[in-house]
Order: sequence, then structure tokens, then C-alpha cells
Amino acid sequence: MSSLEVTLLSIFSAIIILMTVYSMVRVFNIAKKRSDITIVQYKTYVTITIASGLVIATLLPFGYLKLVEMIGLQ
Repeated sequence: MSSLEVTLLSIFSAIIILMTVYSMVRVFNIAKKRSDITIVQYKTYVTITIASGLVIATLLPFGYLKLVEMIGLQ
């Protein structure tokens, strides 16, 4: 598995993470409109969701490279 495959795998995984984060923000927006959560909770949840999505999407390529090295496909 070369660097190109790891890059494509990382891009597709990042797209899935982006879609998940977008969906979670929409759910939090609906909950805020229904007064199920407060504005402070809304801001906290959205911030945590976006930050964790960015961290995971940033660290994925390194994780994939380590996995490939451990398996020994390169």
C-alpha cells in the first residue's frame, strides 16, 4: 500500500467525519430550537464536536501510516 492509497483513505475518512460532524451540529440545532438544551450547552457541544472531528481527521493519516507499517505492506 503506497502513500497514494493512504492519502485517498484519509481523504475519504475525513469526508465521512465531516458529514458526521455536520449531522451532529444539525441535531444540536434542533435540540436548541426545541429548548431541550440551553444555549451554553449548545455552544459547548458544538465546540467539542467540531474540535474532536478536526483532531481525528488530522491524526488519521498518521494512524493509517503506522497501521500499514505494523502490518508490513510497504
